[in-house]
Amino acid sequence: MTARPAVLVVEDNATLRRLLEYRLGKRFEVRSAMHGEHALQLIEEEPPDLIVSDIMMPHMDGFALLAALRSDERFQAIPFIFLTAKNDDLSRQKGLRKGVDDYLTKPFDIDHLIGRVDQIVQRSQLYQTKLTSKIGRDFSDKLLPRHMPVEAGYRTVFFSQPKEDGGGDLFDWTPSGDGTYLITVGDIMGKGLQAKFYAFSFLSYIRSTIHAMLRNTVSPAALMKRVNEMLINDQVLEETFASLLLMRWEPANNRVVYTNAGHCRPILVGPQGAGMVEHSDLILGLDPMTEYTDYSLEIPPDHALLCYTDGLNEQVARSGKMFGEPGVAEAARIARTAEQPVKELLSWMLQRSAKPGFEDDVLVFWLQRHATASAARAA
Repeated sequence: MTARPAVLVVEDNATLRRLLEYRLGKRFEVRSAMHGEHALQLIEEEPPDLIVSDIMMPHMDGFALLAALRSDERFQAIPFIFLTAKNDDLSRQKGLRKGVDDYLTKPFDIDHLIGRVDQIVQRSQLYQTKLTSKIGRDFSDKLLPRHMPVEAGYRTVFFSQPKEDGGGDLFDWTPSGDGTYLITVGDIMGKGLQAKFYAFSFLSYIRSTIHAMLRNTVSPAALMKRVNEMLINDQVLEETFASLLLMRWEPANNRVVYTNAGHCRPILVGPQGAGMVEHSDLILGLDPMTEYTDYSLEIPPDHALLCYTDGLNEQVARSGKMFGEPGVAEAARIARTAEQPVKELLSWMLQRSAKPGFEDDVLVFWLQRHATASAARAA
């Protein structure tokens, strides 16, 4: 349920103040103050979405209140309406020069005032939504790679589709200098820009840790342990939890060495069907003493390894139940031989979903080994 917009009424006349509280309170969350000083106290406690203020008041008048807010970067963007008995042009022009959003004079039509409050709040929220979406897209661009590694005999496909301003899904890959690659697939708990910010900070941790430790180790488990320690000891990321799949892909050996900190289990799919890659350790950010283990996985010819975030397995099917791992595995089995396997996988799931679109962020990494060398050359 969406919270109602918050309006602060600043009025020294008690009768009019109660009338505004009652009428505006049918559509908005309303607080009230008797003068400018009282209003500033309430704004410090919790900034409103809009202010309706008289001009002539004791202690601090409306002009002084408006000037105080416009000079404070924390509050200068709050929409402001003057509701006043001062109907002279000089006062009106002064208010407009000071940045007031509307200037209504008493006596006034209460329905007109409610309409103006509604319009200004909606306009402000629309602007905030667009700004939030732009920031989310900017974060997403930094969290995702612009190209994928290319190796003979393999196909690598990556797909990401954030939901609205997105959450904390992340993906990255790093060449380790010996013909192998370190691949990261993760999910920060939470939604929206906060999760996106944490994902951005978290990915920076991972990148810096990998680059710092590559000289000494290429063990995903050793890297995971270090990332876990840093996450727990960082005050900014305190109480942040993350699932993470860290893999070292060795194309020459047709092998993946991985460690899994509570992330969605990858799916290995081949001509005989699809199965989950079993092993998983504790999620990051819970226990500084957690030990992580390297597991090895061979990728046979004509097999694909599917890695993903929970937007896939938590998608609700027409049956009303989530697809779960079995549903994603079946989609991967169907998609394995398609010319565009990730596109086929997502299309297959959407055709069987309760809603026409995915309900959460979707992130997919598809690593496929060709059946033969000739197939690899043809791809």
